[in-house]
Amino acid sequence: MAFSLNVGKCSLLGNYRENNEDSIDVKAFPDLTVGIVADGMGGQAAGEIASKRAVEIIPRELRKNLTPHLNGDGVKGVTRRAIVQANEEIMAMGALDKDMKNMGTTVVMAIWRKGSEMYVAGVGDSRCYLVRNKKIQQLTVDHSLAQALVEARTISAAEAKDHRFRNVLWKYLGSKEVGEGPEVTVVPIQAGDRFLLCSDGLTGVVPDEQLAAEISAADDMQQLAERLGQLALDQGSRDNVSAVVFDVVEG
Repeated sequence: MAFSLNVGKCSLLGNYRENNEDSIDVKAFPDLTVGIVADGMGGQAAGEIASKRAVEIIPRELRKNLTPHLNGDGVKGVTRRAIVQANEEIMAMGALDKDMKNMGTTVVMAIWRKGSEMYVAGVGDSRCYLVRNKKIQQLTVDHSLAQALVEARTISAAEAKDHRFRNVLWKYLGSKEVGEGPEVTVVPIQAGDRFLLCSDGLTGVVPDEQLAAEISAADDMQQLAERLGQLALDQGSRDNVSAVVFDVVEG
């Protein structure tokens, strides 16, 4: 079965921040679509620069190296290397300029190659969700200290949602912990699937169940992305808010 994607995207400054450190993009090449959300950190303009570089470098590397003959493992390898390349360039910028010394960014991405699979990867606490048949599934794992405590069975997943370390990241672009890159998840897609890529300005205040309901009910993806952004602000988000949505359709 042939598929195509309907796309929506939105990034909002919010009500409390002086600048938007989030960067988003959807690159649609003839044989490749890449959706990406990056949430910068580091204060002043540094966070903005880090997130902007991530959304420039990663699609550039994917476009250069994702050749049509690659199998699934090949795509995973290229994806990891693209993320590692972005990490190295961001770290190099930080080493050369004292004003950017501690800058970093999260990144979450979804890659579609005109086939029946979506490739998903993330570093940090920006997330990718799949909504299928009105049910929501988080496809990425947060690289926060709170999530590490969950995995160590020190606290519960419910406790992690309000834990003081929930926004403290141990891995992000701009850190040595990226290593050889994150796990890449392969998702077999079907018509009606909807993917959400978003920063924690959205997930920090809008529960998964509400996200599932909004995403399932929407008809227009651009309106949906804008609706999710505004919903986060209405529910008290104190951060920048960004979302990219993909709707998988037949044909």
